[in-house]
Amino acid sequence: MIQVDALTKTFGRFTAVNQLSFKAEKGDVLGFLGPNGAGKSTTMKMITGYLSPTSGSIKLNTLAGQKDPRYAIGYLPEGAPIYADMTVRHFLEFIAGVRGFAGRQKNYAVDRVIALLQLEAAEAQLIETLSKGFTRRVGLAQALIHDPEILILDEPTDGLDPNQKHHVRELIRSFADRKLVIVSTHILEEVTAVCNRAMIIAHGALKFDGTPRELASMSTEAKSIQVAFNNISQVSREDLRKIPTVVDVVALPASHESGCQWQLYSSQPDQFFNHFQQSAKENNWSLASLSHLPGRLDDVFRQLTTSEAERTKDVSSAGVADS
Repeated sequence: MIQVDALTKTFGRFTAVNQLSFKAEKGDVLGFLGPNGAGKSTTMKMITGYLSPTSGSIKLNTLAGQKDPRYAIGYLPEGAPIYADMTVRHFLEFIAGVRGFAGRQKNYAVDRVIALLQLEAAEAQLIETLSKGFTRRVGLAQALIHDPEILILDEPTDGLDPNQKHHVRELIRSFADRKLVIVSTHILEEVTAVCNRAMIIAHGALKFDGTPRELASMSTEAKSIQVAFNNISQVSREDLRKIPTVVDVVALPASHESGCQWQLYSSQPDQFFNHFQQSAKENNWSLASLSHLPGRLDDVFRQLTTSEAERTKDVSSAGVADS
């Protein structure tokens, strides 16, 4: 439904988006990740027509066949412009009118999104009196009022409390079978909570495109296993290093929350368990627990979005602070 090819946007000498290409279809809930200033919002603005690209192309193929395919897009920008002196209902009626609704259709469209975003208690309030969370939900309601095929959301849960975040994430997941949803965010938990695909950009360029599971698997932690033995005195670091595919062994402190004693890093985690079972049998180890750790998205995110020099500088700074 969206085809982006070599998309570039410059502001003077600054390149905000650099040769970005991707394709997204109905059924994708695409988490568009990146640090602040990575080019996420600029990309969203170009897709929705708010900004013209310096070069490259954007193609929208929608089922409705409108002359202007942007009518098939619902857009929640960062800091969505909302008329503060209107009530919630009045504002949504205004947006429905802009979208071409009238009469009963307008009333139905407004009632539908008020119920969808649980805004019934606030529909008669002036928007300027609403909390940040309620205001954000009004912004999301206006993006949904015409039931668009493509939904582009820039930081959709910004300012929401945990209950509101849960509701909005459930709502986004419910769209997966009938819409294309792009969620721009720098919050990693947002991706694992709602998305079936993740893209990471940094300095305006694409760094990763795949599933959240594939992203997590790139973490060093995803290649590690924590173990505990009943007969710990009979197990040494040297013994554990001899297990095939093990590349490093780290002793865990007695106070470690896992209750495990060793963390083993394997070059081939999928083959580790068979090798471990064989070594345990040969050495008569009494195993208390064994767990394969999930990957840490924050580790991978940092690896992909910072340079080696920046990571080295951070480590050096931490060392100075600790000393």
